[in-house]
Parts: sequence; structure tokens; C-alpha cells
Amino acid sequence: MNINEILSKCDHTLLSQSATWAEIKAVCDDGIKYNTASVCIPASYVKQAKEYVKDQLKICTVIGFPNGYSTTAVKVYECKDALSNGADEIDTVINIGHLKDGLYDEILFELKSLKEACGKKILKVIIETCLLTEDEKIKMCELVTASGADFIKTSTGFSTGGATKEDVALFAKYVGKDVQIKAAGGISSLADAEDFIKLGATRLGTSRIVKIAKKEESNSNY
Repeated sequence: MNINEILSKCDHTLLSQSATWAEIKAVCDDGIKYNTASVCIPASYVKQAKEYVKDQLKICTVIGFPNGYSTTAVKVYECKDALSNGADEIDTVINIGHLKDGLYDEILFELKSLKEACGKKILKVIIETCLLTEDEKIKMCELVTASGADFIKTSTGFSTGGATKEDVALFAKYVGKDVQIKAAGGISSLADAEDFIKLGATRLGTSRIVKIAKKEESNSNY
């Protein structure tokens, strides 16, 4: 698998609290240049970024991020606001406490409400695998499938761990056939990226693959 194939599956990501417009603009420039699947950026920059990239690049943003414990009404509002500002894709974080309390109907209602708000736009559901048991991960595969969401996603990148190959393999085994998989957090090499893709991930949340592409490009110019 060549680097361009991998880049086409990357959500080129910048979600740091201190991100400036200059940095977001640079990420957008990289996303266009390297033909990434999208850029994943804070909601406060979505409108500006969409006006900047126009139709050259998909804009993804995050809601209920990174902790997931906003109310459903707040998440739906965030989602609609982001879409009205031009977001093409939404990554949302589940209420992890609700999962651990066994409040599955509430989680399903929230995810269905968000998918309804998204309509034909892509909804990815972050379940923060590093905080879950295997049974909880399997349950979330069931709930994400039942909700009609487009993707199940491993991690925010802001907790105690990121994507693991074991978790992506677990998703591939238990998620419904219409749900895709996004691995995010800690993807640091082309070998890592290729392994996740082979295990079933169709998206990767990372900034490092573009950095690798830049380094290879720089080396080839010498």
C-alpha cells in the first residue's frame, strides 16, 4: 500500500486547545495538497475553514468533545450548528458514564438523534476504547450499528490511550456491515497505518502521516 492510498483514508487532525487560525489554515493546506479524506478541526474554525477550502476538502469537526458528558440536547445543537457552518462530517463522543451505568436506551436515543440531525452527512461515534471493558466495546458495536451512524471510532486522543489493533479487530468482528471503522490516536508510522487498514479501518485520525509524507518529499528533493 503506497503512502497516497493511506493519505486518502486520513482525517488530518488538529484539535489542540491552543490551535490558532494560522495552524488550522496550514492543516487545511496540507489536506488539500496531500488529498486527505478530511481535516478534523475544532468547531469554532469550521465556518472559516469551509470558506477557505471551498469544495477542495471535506471539513470534519467534533462535538461533545472530548469527555462526552454533555446532554443530548446540547450535542444535537452543536451538531446542527457545525453543519450550518459547513461541516461535512461530525465526530461525537458517547456518554461513557451512561454506558457503564447500562443506560443503553439513552445512548441509542442520543445517537439516533445525532444521525437524524446529520442526515446524509457522515456521523462517527467515538467510544473511547481505553476506558471500556471488552463487553462494553461489543455493546457499543451493537448500539452504533442500531443507531444508523456511519462509523465507530476508537478514541479522542485526549484520554489514557489511543487506537489498538486488538480494538479495530474487535470492531470488525462485531459491528454491522454498514458501519465503517475509524482508528484514531497514536498512529505514528506508515506500518501502523497499514496494519489498521488491513484489520478493517477505512479512516485514520492522525496528523503524523502527513508529516511523514512531508519528510519523504523533503528527502526526495536532495
